Amino acid sequence: MSTKKVCIIGSGRQGTAAAFDLVKFCNNIDLTFLDINSKQSAASSDRIFSLLKYRAKHVSFNICDKEKLITFLAPYDIFLSSVPYKLNPYLTDVAIKSKTSMVDLGGHTLNVKKQLLKNKEAQNANITIVPDCGMGPGMNVSVAMLGIESMDSPKEVYVWDGGLPQNPKPPWNYSLFFNIQGLTNEYDGMAYFIENKKVVEVPCFEYLENIRFDNIGELEAAVTSGGLSTMPWTYEGKLDVLHNKTLRYKGHWSQMKAFRELGLFQEKEIDFKETKVSPREFYHHLLSPKLTTSLNKDICLMRVMVKGSHENREKTTIVDIEEMYDEETGFLAMEKWTGWHASIVMIEIMNKNIGSGAIPIEKALSGNIFYKRALDRSYNIKIKNI
Repeated sequence: MSTKKVCIIGSGRQGTAAAFDLVKFCNNIDLTFLDINSKQSAASSDRIFSLLKYRAKHVSFNICDKEKLITFLAPYDIFLSSVPYKLNPYLTDVAIKSKTSMVDLGGHTLNVKKQLLKNKEAQNANITIVPDCGMGPGMNVSVAMLGIESMDSPKEVYVWDGGLPQNPKPPWNYSLFFNIQGLTNEYDGMAYFIENKKVVEVPCFEYLENIRFDNIGELEAAVTSGGLSTMPWTYEGKLDVLHNKTLRYKGHWSQMKAFRELGLFQEKEIDFKETKVSPREFYHHLLSPKLTTSLNKDICLMRVMVKGSHENREKTTIVDIEEMYDEETGFLAMEKWTGWHASIVMIEIMNKNIGSGAIPIEKALSGNIFYKRALDRSYNIKIKNI
């Protein structure tokens, strides 16, 4: 493979993890971090060098300078957007104008649907755009595809996933492993599932259930938004049921539901003591420090159950995956699952295994290809067929 020029826009946790994987699994790569914070991009470059003895470039400017960004990205083959999800439609337009392929960490389904409307423009630019990579949405969809592909006639798909602290501290029993804006985005609004072959809206925090995992015990699972990306629309009329829930320690969902009912998720400013305050910004300001710690080691869990039939027999496939904080590299489990899934998709694009256009993740990456790439990265995957 000829040398590929790759840019990571946003050199935070997930972007750095993606860069690590790209450098490790690409033989010829010219990688650059782009971040408005020059210290952050330099630190990410230093970290990659300390782990892999590869010196990534690092550049700092405001990506909202559109013409500058288009000119900068024009020589690149592909970039990863690991900045807040609200910027992804803007970066999709930049990708098309600069003729640079793009992968993002998504998380907002309506944004993704807007991006996918750019399919023809992306094809005309001869580039590939795959939104909603990462852990969930992203890897969870790829694992669901693995189960679906194992059957002649899949009928029901259930997905549970979540990232948790290994040693939860009360009263929160949770740690922030990614941007708090993304967390609240997942907890607000509606999720989209399939029930009776039709796409349905389900409010966040509904369908609460207990579910047991061998190494961690009983957890609570509830509905959050955006976790399935566009998969419900792709499989409407094909699957009877498609559900996805997020895993947390017990009590978390009742806390978050109370915060939401108090109005703390509201973005619109309110009048308070002769000033205007956004409840959500204030909530983030108070909660983020409580959930942020550099000492917390995490665990990520994922379970997918697919029911259907294969070779004229009823079949149930259960896929369990577990990931722990990496003592050797210092990467969180969530950083690995998020960044590495994006990296896997980027490598497939660079190897021309994914065609041009704006393509949903469930169509861009097959479950079987993801499974092979995951084994290359020593993922702990257990598959049981019943």
